[in-house]
Amino acid sequence: MGDKARSKEVMKKAGVPTVPGSDGILKSVEEAIEIAKEIGYPVLLKASAGGGGRGIRICKDEEELKRNYEAAYSEAQKAFGRGDLLLEKYIQNPKHIEFQVLGDKYGNVIHLGERDCSVQRRNQKLIEIAPSLVLNEAKRKHYGEIVAKAAKEIGYYSAGTMEFVSDLEGNIYFIEMNTRIQVEHPVTERVTGVDIVKEQIKIAAGHKLEIKQEDVTFNGYAIECRINAEDPKKNFAPSIGTIERYYVPGGFGIRIESAASVGYEVTPYYDSLIAKLICWGRTWEEALSRTKAALDTYEIKGVKTTIPLLKKIVEEKDFRNGYFTTKYLEEHQEVFNYEEPKDKEDFVAFISCIYSFISRVIRRLNYETYRTNVARTKP
Repeated sequence: MGDKARSKEVMKKAGVPTVPGSDGILKSVEEAIEIAKEIGYPVLLKASAGGGGRGIRICKDEEELKRNYEAAYSEAQKAFGRGDLLLEKYIQNPKHIEFQVLGDKYGNVIHLGERDCSVQRRNQKLIEIAPSLVLNEAKRKHYGEIVAKAAKEIGYYSAGTMEFVSDLEGNIYFIEMNTRIQVEHPVTERVTGVDIVKEQIKIAAGHKLEIKQEDVTFNGYAIECRINAEDPKKNFAPSIGTIERYYVPGGFGIRIESAASVGYEVTPYYDSLIAKLICWGRTWEEALSRTKAALDTYEIKGVKTTIPLLKKIVEEKDFRNGYFTTKYLEEHQEVFNYEEPKDKEDFVAFISCIYSFISRVIRRLNYETYRTNVARTKP
């Protein structure tokens, strides 16, 4: 299931809707051209063993397909040791919807609902939401049952995620499966109350899944923001250095996952993700409000991060109304017009001085008032 080409074949047989495209791995660029003529442009070239947005090319016409074929093959070969490619119809302005599944070694499989991971940069997620704003309860139940049934038919066990693209009407098409825990699993944990990592370990240890589908309920909304050490204004270029100041938000409904601290060194050798901010609310509006408040108080000094961009996104009208697709950042360039965060240490020091001065004045006034009152009460 970790192989995109093979997993797509398996999902077709299981009755899961899939995106039109090649039946398995492409043998040549000529075959890709023939398939593209049948399904129509634009099309998507994808590395069969890919992940993290690597080995993907959008092709608007035949010339672009010829030009991108070798580039995608080469990138896939370097990144994954395999250059195998497949081709799909490119669904324009889609949403990225994924379903979380849990299965044990005894054939028990459940789903934990879906996440919307549409806000992305370079095909990599920036914000994840559970549940999505486009699937109603009936569609969630319908697609969830299809996903769980497919996972059961292939004998899948462990935690896993089936990823789909969705049109604006809420119709979804299978694209791939991530046979592992994912970065965004906390939002599903927050709205279902299920500890996915704990369940995955128990399954691996041979335990039966104790949770039944009817036990799974959905409570409120959760938003996860990826705090990356990147400069969004420079095409998300990596930012390396040592964290000089690290202050995280807290409070009800706020969860932080991070290994960062003062003195933490951000190197160029690993993924740029340094923290995850997860905010829960009883309603979508409350989740947005908590996310905005948390981002306002989150402070990282020493490297540039995605925090100021994320603040602009959660304030933006279309995002707040749920009108966002995988093209969101391309269509909303105004969110990049943010001010760099100011040094709060200087500001805090200034406020402390003002507070200290006012306190001294008040204490002096209180003392003078006390002396006056004492003088008046003397015989």
